[in-house]
Amino acid sequence: MKVGIIGLPQTGKTSLYNALTRSNVNLSQFDPKQIHVGVVAVPDPRFDYAVEKCRPKKATPATIEFTEGGPRIETGGPAGRTTKFGTDFFAHVRLMDALVLVVRAFEDERVPPPENGINPLREAQQVQEELIFADLMVIEGRLERLEKARQQKRQNPAEAVEYDVLQRLKAHLETMQPVRTFPLTPEEERALRSYAFVSGKPLLLVANISENQVGQAAPEPLARFAVQQNLPLIPLCARAEMEVAQMAPQEEQEFLQALGIAEPARNRLIRAAYEALGLISFFTVGEDEVRAWTIPQGTTAVGAAEKIHSDLARGFIRAEVIAFDDFQAAGGCWEEAKAAGKMRLEGKEYVVKDGDIVHIRFKV
Repeated sequence: MKVGIIGLPQTGKTSLYNALTRSNVNLSQFDPKQIHVGVVAVPDPRFDYAVEKCRPKKATPATIEFTEGGPRIETGGPAGRTTKFGTDFFAHVRLMDALVLVVRAFEDERVPPPENGINPLREAQQVQEELIFADLMVIEGRLERLEKARQQKRQNPAEAVEYDVLQRLKAHLETMQPVRTFPLTPEEERALRSYAFVSGKPLLLVANISENQVGQAAPEPLARFAVQQNLPLIPLCARAEMEVAQMAPQEEQEFLQALGIAEPARNRLIRAAYEALGLISFFTVGEDEVRAWTIPQGTTAVGAAEKIHSDLARGFIRAEVIAFDDFQAAGGCWEEAKAAGKMRLEGKEYVVKDGDIVHIRFKV
């Protein structure tokens, strides 16, 4: 799963990318052909607990991919007041599964503020509106072609459904509401499956604050916007997070303790991105390996088996399942949890829960 970091210039996108991926991308240079890609482990205390108790030869956490760079939003014109969202930018965004929108809420004399002042709410609204306009252009072009086929009586039943839902979606977007807030039936979702609507992608807001604001809430107007749009909002100082990410683990822990912070904000953001994508983790445990497997919410036991290996799905018999809380209550020991009657045998249609410890019985 790919998560794209986007935002207006000088908002701290590269600093955030460095913080998330523990990279050291140069902040002062920009190459539109250069896309930075980093695979990040999803912080999960349950995985850490299983590794600590099982002491496996190999530990494999769940991961998520963050990208930054490539075609970007440009500013120019008189006093830098013109903002350009090019087609290359939207083509890049369409490749992402989710988006992190970074807005500037910090004061820093090293980074000149926009001509019209620092206003994180305005930035968030501006970028969302441009995403909506991009989707409107796609819909209007498609409706033209569908309308022509309709007038010529060449429209098939699937196109009739598509035409109807696109008409309603167009009206929705014209109220400046994004695709992700438009309710769709399963049939309508199928009709629109080929579209990669940019305003339909899961979106997370990051308020990039000053170092002296760490621990404070995000600016109130931005917080209200996030609530109205049902968006996760994470305030953090990207520059400080980047500096912390470069520390050795022990040094980082001591630094955070001195500040009275349980964990870096980047961990909250990574988990929020994972959740926004509708993903959960189940675990396989043993002496050879403890592994967190990433699956969409609602995945069945046979789907989880397929994730591990196609042979397990093909020869699926039963899934042995222990809830994580029961695994932890048994001291992180599968056999003790099983002896306590906490292991369940589940069939193909069992919906795997977040944190389940799973072993697949199969025969091929």
